[in-house]
Amino acid sequence: MRMGFREHIQTEKLPQHVAIIMDGNGRWAKQKGRLRTFGHKVGVKAVRETVEGAAEIGLKVLTLYAFSTENWNRPKLEINTLMNLLVETIHQETPRLINNGIQLRAMGDLSQLPKNCQIQLQNSIDQTADQTGMILNLALSYSARWEILRAVKELANQVRVGLLNPDDINEAVFSKHLCTAEFPDPELLIRTSGEQRISNYLLWQIAYSELYFTSCLWPDFTREHLFEALVAYQQRERRFGKISEQVAPL
Repeated sequence: MRMGFREHIQTEKLPQHVAIIMDGNGRWAKQKGRLRTFGHKVGVKAVRETVEGAAEIGLKVLTLYAFSTENWNRPKLEINTLMNLLVETIHQETPRLINNGIQLRAMGDLSQLPKNCQIQLQNSIDQTADQTGMILNLALSYSARWEILRAVKELANQVRVGLLNPDDINEAVFSKHLCTAEFPDPELLIRTSGEQRISNYLLWQIAYSELYFTSCLWPDFTREHLFEALVAYQQRERRFGKISEQVAPL
C-alpha cells in the first residue's frame, strides 16, 4: 500500500507554530458554477480537516487567517454570509474542539465583528480555556499593519507616561505588544490557491518562517496536504543567517 506523507513526518522536528492563509474559496466555487458564498461554506470542512490533522500530528499552535481587515471591503452579502457562517461554525465545532483537547483563541480588531459573533466567539474561547492540547488561533478582522501600528501606539503611550525608556525598546519588548505575544513565531507559513504573497499577515512574526505555497484551493485542502507541507518543511535547512556548517557541523 502506498505510504502517505504522515509516515514521513519526524515528530521530534515538528514546528511549534504553523500559520495558514486559507485562500481559494471563491475561485473553487466559481469553477463549480456556484456563488462565492458556497465556497466559504465548503471551506469549513477543510478547516475541520486541517485542525484535526494538526492536533493529531502534535502541533502546538495553529493560526488560521480567517478574515482580514481588508475583507470588510467585500460585497455586503458575502460579508454577512461569512459572519453568519462564523457564528454557526464556532457554535457547532466547539464540542469537537473540546473532544480533541483544542483550546480556541482569536486575535485581531475583534470589536469590529458583529455583536453576535463576539458573544459566540468569547463563549467558545471560555468553554475551551482548560484544554491542554493544541491552540487554534483565529485571525479575525486582522491585518499585520493594524497589529504593528497598535503595538507602536501602546509603546508610545508607555514612553509618554514615563513607564518605558525609548532606549529599552528592542525586538523582545516590541514582540510582547503583538497579538501573538504568548506564542513562538510561526516556523512555517502555508498559503493555498497558488498565490505567492503574504497579504498583510503576521509580517513581523514570519521574518524567518519557511514559506510553502500550494496550488490546492482551500476547500480541497486535507490533512494529507498539511502533512505534505510539514514534510517539505522538514527537508529544508533553517540557518537564520548562519552558514550550513554552523547549523550542522561536520
